[in-house]
Amino acid sequence: MLKVGLTGGIGCGKSTVSSLFEQFNVPVIDADSIAHHLVKPGQQGLTAIISVFGQAVVSKTGELNRAMLKKRIFSDIDAKNQLEALLHPLIFAEITRQLTLLHDVPYCIVSIPLLFETQSQRLVDRVLVVDCDKKTQYERVQKRDNLSFSSIDKIIAAQVSAEFRRNNANDILENSKDSSPLAQQVKKLHNFYISLSFSQDTTRS
Repeated sequence: MLKVGLTGGIGCGKSTVSSLFEQFNVPVIDADSIAHHLVKPGQQGLTAIISVFGQAVVSKTGELNRAMLKKRIFSDIDAKNQLEALLHPLIFAEITRQLTLLHDVPYCIVSIPLLFETQSQRLVDRVLVVDCDKKTQYERVQKRDNLSFSSIDKIIAAQVSAEFRRNNANDILENSKDSSPLAQQVKKLHNFYISLSFSQDTTRS
């Protein structure tokens, strides 16, 4: 099975791309979805966060106060490093577990927003980067998350550069406003990945 790592900067359209691949019945393992599950009440991730950051990051209903935690980690690099040290091993253990459950599929998508930052290329066979121009990126994030431009700047600064992603990608999806329709690009890649998977299987046999 060919494993394609999907990554890209905030607001570039990773979730949309994942959904388009899913329309072809391609399995998608999503690091963000795993992370969200791990910090639900009673889950291992939330327990670990509380042990380090205290009850102040939990709402009255027992849910993680994401806004408070985000504010904390974006103003304190040590807190950010602590959070990542808690969650990343749990997230990647679950990604590995889910990969072992996949059988009889040509390829899968492994969506990891911080793929390069966490040096997770070893988990996948190819890297697919979804990218867009900076103006479009800022507009999308501001509309979706209602963040100020300075907050968006901090998030982008904490990630590897768009140039680094493009230079280290096997495949690139352009998702700016003036790009070719995303669905068409995904369809071409879908067919390409199926052919690659076939070649991979032939080589191994």
